[in-house]
Amino acid sequence: MPDFVDPGGYGEVSGQMAMPGAVGKTEAEEYNTLDEPVRETIMRDLRAVGTKFYHVLYPKEKKALLKEWDLWGPLILCTFIAMMVQGTQEVDKQDGGPEFAQVFVIVWLGAAVVTMNTKLLGGTISFFQSVCVLGYCLLPSCLSLILCRLILIAHQNRILFLLRFIVTCIGFAWATFAAMVFLGDSQPSSRKSLAVYPIFLFYFIISWLIISHSNV
Repeated sequence: MPDFVDPGGYGEVSGQMAMPGAVGKTEAEEYNTLDEPVRETIMRDLRAVGTKFYHVLYPKEKKALLKEWDLWGPLILCTFIAMMVQGTQEVDKQDGGPEFAQVFVIVWLGAAVVTMNTKLLGGTISFFQSVCVLGYCLLPSCLSLILCRLILIAHQNRILFLLRFIVTCIGFAWATFAAMVFLGDSQPSSRKSLAVYPIFLFYFIISWLIISHSNV
């Protein structure tokens, strides 16, 4: 850039002009993902989902799932639950379990209802942030579902049913606790009890689907 001559005779003034709010080249390139490989984009999203899963298993940082919400994790967990607990289609082995679409609707509609309740009670987070938290907190229930399916491989008796019941209860309590850690501060202190009940009921229904599924 050319130097400027001070008309007062105090010498030359040199430098660079910067527009307020302008982003440097390196910073702009850092946020430009149009030219990055698809593999790198997918891996970055998978790392973000994995980080959120970790925060659900170890719910210490309250804002971990609210900073950059996404619905990839909830979609994966919901699809997994729907595939694992759906009833059999064979006539001679039909167990009366729910269909894939029914489980899918139960999960997403339940999350939407709980979210609407949160907003009506004066919650300070957005609709999709709440759905993100509720969906990611299905992870403990999914882990209990995997353990229950492993237990179902053996010949069933009362002891194994009790073991399945304990595993499902642990997943239910873990999921409810994690959801309250992330959503608790978004509710007015005088209305937290009203917000807890729908969350409790949501994960109770999911846990009931898990414990009532009796086919491998």
